[in-house]
Amino acid sequence: MTVITHNRRRSRLSTLIDQPGGVSAGVALAQAKANLAEMEARSRAVIEEQVAALAALQPATEQDEASRMLDRAYDHSSAVIDAAGPFELSDLCTAAANLCDLIDAAPEDKPFDWRIVTVHAQALRLLLTLPPEAADARVQVLASLKDVLKAKVPGGQSAD
Repeated sequence: MTVITHNRRRSRLSTLIDQPGGVSAGVALAQAKANLAEMEARSRAVIEEQVAALAALQPATEQDEASRMLDRAYDHSSAVIDAAGPFELSDLCTAAANLCDLIDAAPEDKPFDWRIVTVHAQALRLLLTLPPEAADARVQVLASLKDVLKAKVPGGQSAD
């Protein structure tokens, strides 16, 4: 018989709140929001770096090098998803996931249409610069990227 031991761990926040003279829940919440805002700013910087690196990639002519370049494009796009996901930047996640889907679906026996990477990098840059209230423009950018997926991948549906 297998015995499972569960050690209950308390978060640092709950410890601070429960201590006599500890932090109030309101103060802790305000501090958490400030910390989250700082992390979101760093996340946006990471996203901008990854998009710039994606845009800087150039297509390769040799098959081995072309495969490595596609892997790098996938890695940069995946890093955008990782950095944007926790902050509900769903439009950036969707655009980056669309590129990942296209790279995943690329036939190995045919050259990859590098314009796809270029278009996605430009779309990501655009999404980064659009103000939050430009919801219609964001929807239009994502719809255009989805059209690329449908055109390049039979039955292509992104996991938005």
